[in-house]
Amino acid sequence: MTRVVVTGVGAVSPLGIGRDALWSGLVEGRSGIRTIQGFDPSGLDVTIAGEVPDFQAKDFMDFKAARRMDRFAQFAVAATREALEQAKFEVTDENTDRVGVMVNTGGGGIPTIEHEVNVLRDKGPKRVSPFLIPLFAPNMASSQVAMQFKIHGPTVTSVAACAAGVQAFVDAVHMIQRGDADVVITGGTEGGLTPSAIASLSNMGALSKNNDEPEKASRPFDLDRSGFVFSEGAGIAILESEEHAARRGAEVICEVAGGAYTSDAFHITAPDPEGRGARKAMSLALERAGLQPEDIDFVAAHATATNIGDIAETKSIKAVFGDHAYKLSVSANKSMVGHLLGAAGAISSLGCILAIRDNVVPPTINLETPDPECDLDYTPNVARKREVNAALANGFGFGGQNAVCVFKSA
Repeated sequence: MTRVVVTGVGAVSPLGIGRDALWSGLVEGRSGIRTIQGFDPSGLDVTIAGEVPDFQAKDFMDFKAARRMDRFAQFAVAATREALEQAKFEVTDENTDRVGVMVNTGGGGIPTIEHEVNVLRDKGPKRVSPFLIPLFAPNMASSQVAMQFKIHGPTVTSVAACAAGVQAFVDAVHMIQRGDADVVITGGTEGGLTPSAIASLSNMGALSKNNDEPEKASRPFDLDRSGFVFSEGAGIAILESEEHAARRGAEVICEVAGGAYTSDAFHITAPDPEGRGARKAMSLALERAGLQPEDIDFVAAHATATNIGDIAETKSIKAVFGDHAYKLSVSANKSMVGHLLGAAGAISSLGCILAIRDNVVPPTINLETPDPECDLDYTPNVARKREVNAALANGFGFGGQNAVCVFKSA
C-alpha cells in the first residue's frame, strides 16, 4: 500500500494568519474569540465569534480574482499558498496533471447568499450579482485553488458538515493510493459568519451566549459548558506519496496513516448519545492505519462544548481505547479557536501534524470545573510536552457524519 506523507501546512484562523500564529496560539492557550467586528451584532442573542483578524485577500491573490471569491474560498487560497511554500512544491506544466485538490466545506458561500438575498429584496432582481451561484457554490474553494495554482488533476469537494475537514484528509489519502495523483492539496475552509447563520444556530440552542466574557465562552468538557462559538478560517496540508516526496527531496513532517468515516443515522443535529458511530469510525481508522489503540498518544477531540456531544465523544474514546483511554492526552482546540464547522477537522488535523513534529500537546482551556461524566485527561489549561508518535483527529457533523484520521511520525 502506498504510504502518504505531509510536506507542508498552512492556516488562516481566529488566532491569526498562518500556521505559526495558529500553532503558537494553541500551545500558549490563547483564545481567538472576540466580540464580532465584521458586522453589527446588536439585536442578536449571540454577539461573539471566532473571526479571522486582519485578513486581506489582496495579500494572497490579485484584486480581480479576490472579487470573484467568497470569503471561504479566499481563506483556502491563502492557506494553500503557505502550505505550498513550506512544502517547496511548485505546480508546473510537467506535473500539473498529477496534482489534485480536495478542499471541503460545511456551508460554502453563506455571506454571498445572505448579501444577494438582501439585494433582491431592497433593490430588485436586476441588481442581483450574476456571480451569485459561482461565488457561493461549495466546490469553489477547491476550484479556485486549482485555478489560482494552475492545477489540472482531480478537483473534488465533499460537503460533510463539521466532519468535512477530517474527511478531506481521508479522501486525499485514497486519491493518492488509487494512483489518481502524486500530490493532493487538502483540508477544510469556512467563512460563514453572518447574522442569519448566527441567529439560526442561537435559536437552535447550539451557541454559547457568554457575550460578556468571549474568551471564556468555549468550554469543552467543563461542567459549565453552554454550547460552541461559531468561527471561520481554513486549514490546508500538502499530501504526497512517500515515493514522490523522496524523489524530490522533500522534508516530511509526518505520515497520514489511515482513516474512516461512518454515519450515526440518528438525528439531524444531535450525536448518538452512546457515540456508536464515532466509536466505529475510530476503530476502523486504527485498523486501516495498522495501529493498536495503545499506539495512539494524542487525540484531537471534536469537543464542541455541547452537553451531549462532549459526553458522547468521551464514551466513544473509552469504548475504543479501554484502559489506554486514561493514558491518552486529549485536547479540544475549539476552546481557543471556536468551531470552524467545515474547517474544524482540518484545524484538528493540523494540530495532530504539528504535535507530532514538536512533541507537544496543546491544552483545553477554560476547563475549570470538570464534568464527572467527562473524566479523561483533556490536557487542562496548560500545554504538555510529551512524545507524540501517533495522533488521531475526530470530526463529527450534523446529520450524524463521523470522520476520523490517524497521523504518525514518519
